[in-house]
Amino acid sequence: MDRTLESLRHIIAQVLPHRDPALVFKDLNVVSMLQEFWESKQQRRAAFPSEGVVVYESLPSPGPPYVSYVTLPGGSCFGNFQCCLSRAEARRDAAKVALINSLFNELPSRRITKEFIMESVQEAVASTSGTLDDADDPSTSIGAYHYMLESNMGKTMLEFQELMTIFQLLHWNGSLKALRETKCSRQEVISYYSQYSLDEKMRSHMALDWIMKERESPGILSQELRMALRELEEARKAGQELRFYKEKKEILSLALTQIYSDPDASSPSDDQLSLTALCGYH
Repeated sequence: MDRTLESLRHIIAQVLPHRDPALVFKDLNVVSMLQEFWESKQQRRAAFPSEGVVVYESLPSPGPPYVSYVTLPGGSCFGNFQCCLSRAEARRDAAKVALINSLFNELPSRRITKEFIMESVQEAVASTSGTLDDADDPSTSIGAYHYMLESNMGKTMLEFQELMTIFQLLHWNGSLKALRETKCSRQEVISYYSQYSLDEKMRSHMALDWIMKERESPGILSQELRMALRELEEARKAGQELRFYKEKKEILSLALTQIYSDPDASSPSDDQLSLTALCGYH
């Protein structure tokens, strides 16, 4: 732990040379510090040159507790994990979580190397019913994960987050299964989606898939949205990276919006009306 703290102080001295490392996380102006960190990173290494810098989003709420999200260049998302009595406090708390994760991301242990890949694959095998032999087979989940890591050698985990989130969503959405049925290999799918970012077009396609699922199994959107809201809330309070959970909620909410705006859709049931209220839950 002492070695990790010392490494963080070294990173702060490099990226924010005019800041006192011992006072960084006590500084109330952590919002400007996070912005400064990523601007400095972009200038030094041209990280995510086509992306915006730092984007904040506050959930609408009639009163406390307030929730704020911050999205970093590359797409990683964090939120406040404390109970905040003002929007400004929630914004600062989210910025603090994002800054800590940004600094940890600079540690050598967060860069994708051969050693990192070996450890990550072993952890994936331990958490599933797979084997180490699966790592050499791109048709398996572990093999696809192994291939994705090797294809992003040298990147940090935050830089890898966009592609990882896309494939988490494809798996959740059932798209990977559909692609396998067209005889596309996972390796081909990974190579294809590595060229794209998670944008409105991709979200719309996934929302259409969920509209079809709702028509086949009425109530499935309600069930999935409740689960997505619960997962997002639990992950935020634990200080975890939120991109996957937040995207799930937004895709499902988009599907509901499209269902309600479709003139051919039937009138919303009581269950659907209660789901509308859930969209404002945090």
